[in-house]
Amino acid sequence: MSVVDTRHNVQGWIAGARAALARDRGAFGDLARSEQAISEVVDILAVPEAAWADLSARAVEANAFYHPAWARAVARHVKGQVGMRALLAWDGPRKRRLIGLMLVAPAWNCLRLPLPVFVGWYAYAPLTTPLLDRDQPDDAAHALMKAAREAGAQALLLPALAMDGAVAAALRRATEPFAISPRVFNAHERARLDATQDIDEALAALGAKKLKELRRQRNRLADTGDVEYRVAAPGAEAVTALEQFLALEAAGWKGAAGTALAARQGDVAFMKEALPAMVREGAAQIVTLTSGDKVVAAGVLLRHAGRAYFFKIAYDEAFAKMSPGVLLTLDITRAMCADAAIDSVDSNAVANHPMIDHIWRDRQPIADLMLPTQAGASGFRLLAALIDARRALRDAARSLYHRLRKLKG
Repeated sequence: MSVVDTRHNVQGWIAGARAALARDRGAFGDLARSEQAISEVVDILAVPEAAWADLSARAVEANAFYHPAWARAVARHVKGQVGMRALLAWDGPRKRRLIGLMLVAPAWNCLRLPLPVFVGWYAYAPLTTPLLDRDQPDDAAHALMKAAREAGAQALLLPALAMDGAVAAALRRATEPFAISPRVFNAHERARLDATQDIDEALAALGAKKLKELRRQRNRLADTGDVEYRVAAPGAEAVTALEQFLALEAAGWKGAAGTALAARQGDVAFMKEALPAMVREGAAQIVTLTSGDKVVAAGVLLRHAGRAYFFKIAYDEAFAKMSPGVLLTLDITRAMCADAAIDSVDSNAVANHPMIDHIWRDRQPIADLMLPTQAGASGFRLLAALIDARRALRDAARSLYHRLRKLKG
């Protein structure tokens, strides 16, 4: 074959390749983005805050607990937040745009297991859904897997992950090249409000008899003064409402048990740093129910991308017979259904919660999802078995503890 013939063949091959790429420009674009995306692992406080906030605004799925103000305040103040890291995915070497963020810690820090596993951060975050760019969720998921793998993690365990959204789907797709099925632990559902409903439709599940009883209790509460539901305004009013919430919680059963936020100085510092800032941004609300000049119930809600999150509630136990916590929840329900910016509200409650499950009848599927970061089924299966065994032992110990307490009682 002559040099001319060889050159013609090469030119023909190049022309054919260009034609093939032109026919499938969408696929080529996806591949190019995936190849250009880069990843890294950094301390959570080293994540550029502006890039983080920008990604949060572009996220394909909501998670208000991964708001930079919230997560950074936890990292700075809450005791035990050692080893918290951020897996980051960038659009390219120039790092012009952050396209993925997953907050993690080593398995030893979270589970006291010396395993090559990163665990999704869940301190004051009852949802570990990472933030993925809505335009590049698959690129971001692949890059986050790569970051974990290069940091030495053979698996990712994401506790309390929303299982019905775009993020869980993207993460599963990112593991397909490994030919290993992810493992699901602790699958359950928690109460969620469909805020697109008319308020009468939303409350109809309670039944006429229960609604009548709650109206009676509200009237009894009004005997000591006008009953008012209020959303604290940014600034001094939000700061005051937060103080009222902390005081109510500390005065109740959580205070007696030592689990109230006010029992730990770092937790108070975290709330006082994060919440007023998020209220100013419209990313949080502190709500109160008053009877006259007395606050009888208070709650904290976070907001992100069309979804709200009912983080905490506290009430004055001296008014327990009037169900102030339930009455506040009904007012929150009315407010959320009337808010055009909110489509749903996650209760963040345990499964089968005795109060909220009867009011909010929609359900949010939640589970702990364990994902491989590389090929090697035997290693992944062993890691999953060890984590499953730890969970079973913990559940057995908890059950025994409660039985012993009941016997002593």
